[in-house]
Amino acid sequence: MTSKMPPFQLHGDRMLKTLALEEKGTYALVLRCPKKVAVRVGSLGEISIDRGYLVYVGSAFGPGGLAGRLRHHLRRVGRPHWHVDYIRQHTEMLGVWLASGSRELEHRWSSEIAALPNAKRPHSGFGSSDCQCDAHLFHMRRSPRGGWFEPVLLDDSIPGGAEFCRTDRLAKALSP
Repeated sequence: MTSKMPPFQLHGDRMLKTLALEEKGTYALVLRCPKKVAVRVGSLGEISIDRGYLVYVGSAFGPGGLAGRLRHHLRRVGRPHWHVDYIRQHTEMLGVWLASGSRELEHRWSSEIAALPNAKRPHSGFGSSDCQCDAHLFHMRRSPRGGWFEPVLLDDSIPGGAEFCRTDRLAKALSP
């Protein structure tokens, strides 16, 4: 794995084109939880989220692709649909990593993040009810901004690579 891009920036027009074309792909939301909270998450029940940073890995292969899914995640919804919707009420979205391509990338990213020594799973089954992964949500005390995190997602085997987009730039790119 090689890291060719500086962290937490929008990298050129390819990202905007990916969103405009409603491409399908995988994303990793980067969230900050300002204080410890207990959240009731649908059938998972009550889960505890510690203060710190969260990375939620998901995919968007339905109608609207990545653009549609990310428009949804930018809002705090009144009626949660996905597991991550429940915790969005208590977090700040800092940005998102995006990559178009196969469904397998979602599971590979989850596996790679799970292997990091400072990543823990707040709750088994979170975001992974439709696959064999243990969870798709990870907590970290340190911000996933430094050079220690990017190599996990920047893999030369991803066609076109992965890119990070800050929330403010993402909102602007997805606005009508």
